[in-house]
Amino acid sequence: MELNNDKHCSWIHDLSPRTNIKSVDSKKECEWLIIGAGYTGLSAARKLGQLNPNQKIILVDAQLAGEGASGRNSGYLVDTTLNDGFSSSREVENYKKKSEIYNLGIEVVKNYIKEYQVDCDWNESGKYFASSKIEDLKKIINFSDTLSKLGFDHKLLYNDELSKELGTKFYNVALYTKGGILLHPGKLARSMVNTLPNNVELYENSNLINWSSFKDYIFCEFKNGKIKTKKIIFATNGFLKSLGIRINYNFPITLTASMTRPLTDGEFKLIGEPKEWGVLPIRPMGATVRMTKDKRILIRNTAELRNPFKMSDADLIKRSLIQKIGIKKRFPQLPENLIKSTWSGIVSRTRNSSQIFEKIKENIFVAGCYNGSGIGVGTLFGEQIAIKAINENSKEIETIERRNKPTWLPPQPFLNFGIKTRLMYERFRAKSEV
Repeated sequence: MELNNDKHCSWIHDLSPRTNIKSVDSKKECEWLIIGAGYTGLSAARKLGQLNPNQKIILVDAQLAGEGASGRNSGYLVDTTLNDGFSSSREVENYKKKSEIYNLGIEVVKNYIKEYQVDCDWNESGKYFASSKIEDLKKIINFSDTLSKLGFDHKLLYNDELSKELGTKFYNVALYTKGGILLHPGKLARSMVNTLPNNVELYENSNLINWSSFKDYIFCEFKNGKIKTKKIIFATNGFLKSLGIRINYNFPITLTASMTRPLTDGEFKLIGEPKEWGVLPIRPMGATVRMTKDKRILIRNTAELRNPFKMSDADLIKRSLIQKIGIKKRFPQLPENLIKSTWSGIVSRTRNSSQIFEKIKENIFVAGCYNGSGIGVGTLFGEQIAIKAINENSKEIETIERRNKPTWLPPQPFLNFGIKTRLMYERFRAKSEV
């Protein structure tokens, strides 16, 4: 099935259109093939190109490179996450393993930006875990205890102080963590496309139809061509399952977000002229909200199990109405029709919020399932799966291998029933936070 993504993402519209886009249109052979050109695939291709400058590397994506989930996310480079099953004191050691991976992810993105002088609106502003419900204070305090034990710089905030920071009186309690970074995901992803080594051939709008392994080669079939390769790296994240990769350990979730036009000076003054900020929900199905550096408001408050290959304009309009309500709840003093664009994107989940990073066979490798932390972890895993694929090791790989491994998922139809039931339950619990 071909991927038919919507064309409405504000982050991507901020970029200049690319030219000289090539698709797979003939038979090709290579030493290395990477499927998926998001943060992971682009980073894997860049690292492989550096490590093997005389080998032919082909990178293929079903759509335009960097314009899938990588260029469509909310732009949080996270150091901590709350809703991933590690918020109780009993799970401190497991949370420590995960936070070590997050910190490595931040460092690898920092190093990349420094090396290539990338402008991606980098802002070390930290982030807020916030709720309108004062009863969520108990969960925040438990999380604060975990962060304290691990040495994370953070603080609790309440309504009056929050309204000064965020320009909205909607939230009553929040936990601020200092280490998070806000950035422009489209600019970061585009820079990775532009910095690919010369021995990497990029082919786009080329959906992988079938693939098979025979003896020492992998054979991949596309609509208008075929590729024979010695080694392959799958970096398709939310589409791993559709390619038959670790199907009992991951599943895709479709998210939808909207972004407003830039606020006028008068509108911005009405909400107190806050600095750029980012809010993540305390309740899993609550809204992710950002105030960008150019005074736009982003909101993501839908998550659903559905066909990941297509989101129609009619479906997007329905979801934009939910996001319009979310913006109005938080900023009642602003005009009704602020939303300029609405788009969808796919994240990959595992049952226990862990990641996939492994060698499937001697010449087949996979990295993915970032559970919403794909900027840093996806970039890190891309570089490190390339190192693993050439049979080398690193301190980063050792840290990654210490993580909890993804747990097994039940078969269909029980899996979809369980996911939908859980989403429905969390949506009900978080209805005030949408």
